[in-house]
Amino acid sequence: MSDPTRTSAPDPIGEIVPGQPPVPITVWHVPAPARSQTMSLPMAQRLVAGFTHRHDLVLDLTTGPQLARAAMSARRRHRRHTAGGFDHPGEPAALLVTPWPPDRSQRPVEFLSVCAGRLQPGGCVALVIATGEVTIHQRLIAAGHAAGLTYLQHYIAAHQLRLTGARLTIHEQHLRVHTDVVVLALPTDAEGG
Repeated sequence: MSDPTRTSAPDPIGEIVPGQPPVPITVWHVPAPARSQTMSLPMAQRLVAGFTHRHDLVLDLTTGPQLARAAMSARRRHRRHTAGGFDHPGEPAALLVTPWPPDRSQRPVEFLSVCAGRLQPGGCVALVIATGEVTIHQRLIAAGHAAGLTYLQHYIAAHQLRLTGARLTIHEQHLRVHTDVVVLALPTDAEGG
């Protein structure tokens, strides 16, 4: 006998991972970043467009000029920082983008607490994950929660997956074909920086 108060989940839309129930995901088909840089320009443009409004402040802990270019072309304000030098008080930002791990000497909860302190209510931290470690997402979400942030979204930035016959290994080593982006948000009822 079915429970009349229980309703089914809404139909998923967008790109779907088959399963029971099917899971909607967000995949960005963007170019791979240059070897020493955090992200490509199209990925930076998506982050800026998706998480900021005109004249918002974007804090940049990434390597490479892509986030600065994306912010300036979208008429957002931009400030570059290093992972060890952005914990001083300043104007709260709508978006903070950082590679993960930013600095191996910092603990995730401590680092994300500093990030939370630099955000305006409703602001977001985008963690661009370079490691393929399986449990990193869960650990980052837990650390973000402990720092007062909430989990918002996980993006997969797929690189070169549209090529037919693309090789996924060279000399038995797996190629990096995607970058993960985990977005955490400061609740809107939180007090600013």
